Amino acid sequence: MGKILNVPASLREIKKLKDEGKKIVLVGGCFDILHVGHISFLEKAKRQGDVLVVLLESDLTIKNLKGKNRPVNLSLNRVKVLSVVSSVDIIIPLEKVFQNSDYDDLIFRISPDIIAVTSGDQNIAQKKLQAKKSGGVVRTVIKNLPEYSTTK
Repeated sequence: MGKILNVPASLREIKKLKDEGKKIVLVGGCFDILHVGHISFLEKAKRQGDVLVVLLESDLTIKNLKGKNRPVNLSLNRVKVLSVVSSVDIIIPLEKVFQNSDYDDLIFRISPDIIAVTSGDQNIAQKKLQAKKSGGVVRTVIKNLPEYSTTK
């Protein structure tokens, strides 16, 4: 199995892993310019379970969130960089702009045991609802490290 999987392939692989009794940890993000804050987050998230799954935001989503000059690195490059991070097991590149209902549906289908977040996550309420609906929990694994902001 490669680390980079589309949604259908990732769902099949995650089901297989869950059937083997593996605990699935889910994170999401832009990971535009990978820095030590990202690495610390991914490492601490991985320690929460057996398999770390990363939902990687689309280029258009990043542009909408962070401005017209973003992303600095296109999805193809961001996914390659993430694929060499040892704590990351599965990367699901999102190919469109997701609405909350799209995330809700995908996370329900993944049914992670844990959704790992940083403190101060702006979408914590939505993530708690997603975790509840999918039978998992939200766990804060690291404090926000503003000194490592890609945007700044």
